[in-house]
Amino acid sequence: MSGWWSGVQHWFASIDWACIGVWLLTSTLLGLGLAGSILPLIPGPLIIFAACVAHSLLRAQSAMSWWGIGIELLLVVVTYAIEFASGAVGTKFFGGSKWAIWGVFVGGIIGMFFSLPGLILGPMIGAFAFEMLFDRKQVRAAAKSTWGTVVGTGIGYVARLIVAIIMVIIFFVDALWL
Repeated sequence: MSGWWSGVQHWFASIDWACIGVWLLTSTLLGLGLAGSILPLIPGPLIIFAACVAHSLLRAQSAMSWWGIGIELLLVVVTYAIEFASGAVGTKFFGGSKWAIWGVFVGGIIGMFFSLPGLILGPMIGAFAFEMLFDRKQVRAAAKSTWGTVVGTGIGYVARLIVAIIMVIIFFVDALWL
């Protein structure tokens, strides 16, 4: 019986717990980052980037290259540019004026202070209010450009998710095969 227990102890002692811990941390952060690329208030792409850097610092055997980390950083900037501009592009595509685009930006910034409802409703209210107040459009035209904000933001979320998935794929390719 003691020979069997000694074998179990030896087996547990031979496991590289640090490796398992680093990969568990990395996988958790990557999963949280993917979820955050869809959910508001969670900076998904930034969490994915943090997972890449943390993994590279903690696990030198499977660290990412500097090129890979640079590409990840570039993709983080791209996702935030997409997120910031998507509502405005949608507004312009649906006939919104420059005032509606400014309304999207101002509404988005003010909406950040009102949690989740503010993040969703802020750009829409901003586009509608700026169309009505500054461009003097009728309600129907202002509502159409506001609908463009909704469509543009939705497309922006899809694009952000696609870029986040690409970031995760780049991490695994760089960390495991390059």
